[in-house]
Amino acid sequence: MSLGYFYYPLPTNEPVLGYAPGSAERKALQKTIAQLKSEQVDVPMFIGGEEVRTGNKVSMHPPHEKAHILGHYHAGDESHVRQAIDAALAAKDAWAAMSWEARANIFLRAADLIAAKYRYHMNGTTMLGQSKNAFQAEIDAACELIDFLRFNVHYLSEIYQQQPISGAGMHNRLEWRPLEGFVLAVTPFNFTAIGGNLPTSAALCGNVVVWKPAHTQVYSAQMFMRILKEAGLPDGVINLIYVDGPTLGKVCFGHREFAGVHFTGSTGVFNQMWKTIGENVGGYRSYPRIVGETGGKDFVVAHKSAHPEVVATALLRGAFEYQGQKCSAASRAYIPSNIAAEVKRLLVEGIDSFKMGSVEDFGNFINAVIDERSFDRIARYIDNAKGAKDAEIIAGGTYDKSKGYFIQPTVIEAKDPKYITMCEEIFGPVLTIYVYDEAAWEQTLELVDQTSPYALTGAVIAQDRYAVEIATNKLRNAAGNFYINDKPTGAVVGQQPFGGARASGTNDKAGSQLNLYRWLSARTIKETFVPPTDYRYPFLLGESEGI
Repeated sequence: MSLGYFYYPLPTNEPVLGYAPGSAERKALQKTIAQLKSEQVDVPMFIGGEEVRTGNKVSMHPPHEKAHILGHYHAGDESHVRQAIDAALAAKDAWAAMSWEARANIFLRAADLIAAKYRYHMNGTTMLGQSKNAFQAEIDAACELIDFLRFNVHYLSEIYQQQPISGAGMHNRLEWRPLEGFVLAVTPFNFTAIGGNLPTSAALCGNVVVWKPAHTQVYSAQMFMRILKEAGLPDGVINLIYVDGPTLGKVCFGHREFAGVHFTGSTGVFNQMWKTIGENVGGYRSYPRIVGETGGKDFVVAHKSAHPEVVATALLRGAFEYQGQKCSAASRAYIPSNIAAEVKRLLVEGIDSFKMGSVEDFGNFINAVIDERSFDRIARYIDNAKGAKDAEIIAGGTYDKSKGYFIQPTVIEAKDPKYITMCEEIFGPVLTIYVYDEAAWEQTLELVDQTSPYALTGAVIAQDRYAVEIATNKLRNAAGNFYINDKPTGAVVGQQPFGGARASGTNDKAGSQLNLYRWLSARTIKETFVPPTDYRYPFLLGESEGI
């Protein structure tokens, strides 16, 4: 910024392609998927300027087609974590000193590369590696990731322009410095966009990053890393490694230069991270920034004035898109007695119409859950409900992992509002509903607020505006993202900054300025133009001296 103030306007959200039959984008995506499946990729770690291959290969398989091998990634160990930290710290000074416009344009170029040249590769690797259908991949791996990159540049440019006032005879300014040390990014399997945003948002602010994706997201993560390198990201700024969690934590949280963690994952893992960081806090150069988006038990609460078709559609989409593996997925619903029969009928009818299978068949609405561990855990919840006295399965309830990890979307009706599947995070295609007395609106809202320790997303559906206002007030702390007459999923960058509180995380709102502040450290600089030469203030002077 030494030669000018460079303008980065508020971008528009990346348009979502439809992939309708016969469309050019559908044909291009199908061609890319076929190409990706025809070859096995050898995926290294990216540390500094090196592609690191350890020989400890782990195979990657589509969750919906276990027998197929997409390729292998090279798993690392403790030495590679240290190598990544060293590479990051070696790159730190040059990266922090790079001009803002040069740094910003790397990420803007990456966004354009995804939008045009690599759109179908980002979508294809996400579809195959994470079992997302074409639409779910498009809104995630293409549009949301592009939006994160573009909007973050705009938001950071606005932050840099935030400056203090200056009094007479002086000039005040703020420097928005990167943190001292390195930032650790730990990213989940369920959103390729989160996998891209967590390391790049910190890096955009001038930080250097060690990035560990979920092992089930390596296939699309490595694709994004290659795009960043093509966009001009210098070696060592973001270092992509594949190690287990305990090994990562042991090295990173014990390192003096650890400056912060950007995390999305389970509440339990985040709690353990926080505890370990707290125990080690005396050994760090600075107090680390701890940013996390964790679990959820997201709700939909319908009022007696709600239209059954609106409620059912919000639940069918909100609970079962991407097999319920969204942090924001509707997992518990409260249905008033006056419309319960119709809502249940529509839910059963909708689920019976779902097609389930491979992502390569664009007619499939439902695909596979991510892996066998997840499959087995979800199946246990379903089996327990089958034998429960206070619960009944009214739709779905079957599963099969012979060819892929397929679980039929399932609706459980709980007779007890504190039944286990109304309370515990499942992270799969299982929705539990509870039918309440239509006259007990405010008591039900209290139940919604008190049932779960989480507070990520939630929705109220009602035609009665007084009911909407009461729910909005009573559920103020129950959800960081709150929806009125809509499903509780689908946050869009720049429109609904995302994050929750309570056991759902630190609510630092990815996709907004709030998140970027966490990766900056402000320095105030005051310059006095004509400094004083006498320590005495006027009130200290004698009567004769003051005239």
